[in-house]
Amino acid sequence: MEEPMNALIQSYMRTKAQNYDEYIEVMRTHTNSSNNTVFADSEGNIAYLHSNFIPVRDTRFNYLQPVDGSDPATDWQGVHTIEETPNSVNPSVGWLQNTNNWPFSAAGPDSPRREEFPVYVQRSGENARGLHAMRVLEGKTDFTLQSLIDAAFDSYLTGFEELIPALVRAYDQTDASNPLKAELTDQVNILRDWDLRWSVESIATSLAIFFGEETRRLDATERELPQQQLQALSVASARLEADFGSWRTPWGDINRFQRLTGDIVQPFDDAGPSTPVGFPSGRWGSLASFGARAYPQTKKWYGTSGNSFVAVVEFGDQVRARAVTAGGLDSDPSSPHFNDQAELYATGDLREVYYYRADVEDHMEREYHPGN
Repeated sequence: MEEPMNALIQSYMRTKAQNYDEYIEVMRTHTNSSNNTVFADSEGNIAYLHSNFIPVRDTRFNYLQPVDGSDPATDWQGVHTIEETPNSVNPSVGWLQNTNNWPFSAAGPDSPRREEFPVYVQRSGENARGLHAMRVLEGKTDFTLQSLIDAAFDSYLTGFEELIPALVRAYDQTDASNPLKAELTDQVNILRDWDLRWSVESIATSLAIFFGEETRRLDATERELPQQQLQALSVASARLEADFGSWRTPWGDINRFQRLTGDIVQPFDDAGPSTPVGFPSGRWGSLASFGARAYPQTKKWYGTSGNSFVAVVEFGDQVRARAVTAGGLDSDPSSPHFNDQAELYATGDLREVYYYRADVEDHMEREYHPGN
């Protein structure tokens, strides 16, 4: 798919499509870098399109493994058409979701059927965010801008639905003579009572995420062993103690948004101003995603991926929208709009979008004429 010019043209022409049919014709270029595309228009059409660049392949081979390139049977046989791929157009449930997961839950019960497509069409499978998205959408037909924002920032973490109960069982089944039993009593009790919801004040969220990161270092067999689970929580607690002085550290003291300069790669600094963020990585099922980690010179975690530009849009005779971007619109640290959206971003408090000229004029700070 080395067609950078066509890819650029396709990205541009998508913005010029006047309706669904025109949009589909642009999609037939098959040069976008992502297979996941969601469409909506003012006529009420919605579509999940998993139909970008998917080569036609011989299904006898497992393409997750090396294949013999000298065998002509392993060659690509063209590109799948839009009609040959797992899309969902105007599903009767009235909604679509995509969390970089597979297409087979994009519209809940109205999703494409996995068995009707070659296995190579989608290899990544479902993820915790996809499961969460379906729960907040199922049965809903009356979303407003605000209720959709509330759904998008729902704080439940589906990724811990199995991990935490398994840890609690491991603790309960461990003999009292095991030194980890006494060491981890308070931590386990906090996690036992946790509602699996993130917040900046939550100690349980800190424990769970540090514990979850430790379990990711284990192979699948080790993750099932009670002793390994308790050891992972012990290591997580020790990391929190070492980095923050106590394992009872609220999540917002760890998970931070920071923008100090206009550089693309930020020079994160624990001594500099930063904003607490409640939502963690989407890995744990959070719909609002904030991919953060510590850096060599920091103890706190700073985010560089996940939610970036976020918007909810209501189509109709008049377009209404609310949106937020990470930090601010200006790259100049001296500008009042350099970091004025940080708090809005961190709390999911999306600002009004002034789409029409009259709205812009009512809220403008200054006006100018190009060339003056």
